[in-house]
Amino acid sequence: MKKHTLISAILLGAGLSLGTISKAQGPMEPVQKGSVTFIAGVGIGNEYNSNYYNSAFGTKAAIEAGLWQAGPGVITLGGEVGASFSNGSSRYNDYKTHTIIVAGRSAWHHGWNVKGLDTYAGLSAGAGFNNYKYYKNGTVKESEVIPVFGGFVGASYFVTPTFGFNIEAGYDITQIQGGIILKLK
Repeated sequence: MKKHTLISAILLGAGLSLGTISKAQGPMEPVQKGSVTFIAGVGIGNEYNSNYYNSAFGTKAAIEAGLWQAGPGVITLGGEVGASFSNGSSRYNDYKTHTIIVAGRSAWHHGWNVKGLDTYAGLSAGAGFNNYKYYKNGTVKESEVIPVFGGFVGASYFVTPTFGFNIEAGYDITQIQGGIILKLK
């Protein structure tokens, strides 16, 4: 119990500190032309090649740069890397699979005139390195490179000018994930 109390106190203190920093540094702008952001998160991974069983675990990191003003929003261009993992099968014993993805991504970001809010929708395309292994009259291992395409929507809320929380959903490396966002520039 003491460990949980200590962790809660640290998180509460960090939250209060972030709130103080936020007020001291003035209004927070969402993603804009010239900005560079980094997101990282974990969630439910996507099933590539329909060979996943049970729920897949996924993780993704992405970096984007705001390049073009497009109406009330900004178009970003960047890259992402991540993986989806799964195991278990009703057909095979010791079934395990994972796909590592490297892709480019682009999104349209819009803040809706809400301080610290950024919403976006985008597309991704790249390559997936799919590996799976199972036991059926001996161990069978397969590896292949597959094309991957995705679509996603997301929202970020900045609690300081450079740090915030992020959620993203769609058919991409993850189906849904939660994490953090850092504004690098």
